[in-house]
Amino acid sequence: MDSFSKKLRECREAKSLSQKDLVGILNTSVIGKYERDEIIPSIEVAKNIAKILGTTVGYLLGKTEEVNIFKDPTVLNRFNNIEKLNPENKKHLLSIVDGFIQVLKFKNIAAL
Repeated sequence: MDSFSKKLRECREAKSLSQKDLVGILNTSVIGKYERDEIIPSIEVAKNIAKILGTTVGYLLGKTEEVNIFKDPTVLNRFNNIEKLNPENKKHLLSIVDGFIQVLKFKNIAAL
């Protein structure tokens, strides 16, 4: 997976922001150092960067390849609630969700 510096640069450029633009938005002068792997931002700074760039900290850290995974707070809240369930209920709920996804995929294939 790519490093934080590469992901940061990729996302910044995708938003058509220069380093100077991001420096102004974040009110910090170390964006270039982040992109050269000279320093690593604090978690709070990483969260702010992710929010500004429309991605997640997980993506910037290379923990996921999905740029926008769980960006929708409603979806994230639902997954957090599922995570709190006891293992038996969680297993049943995820089985239902998996089945529903399969039905939708089948409908999409049949519609072609």
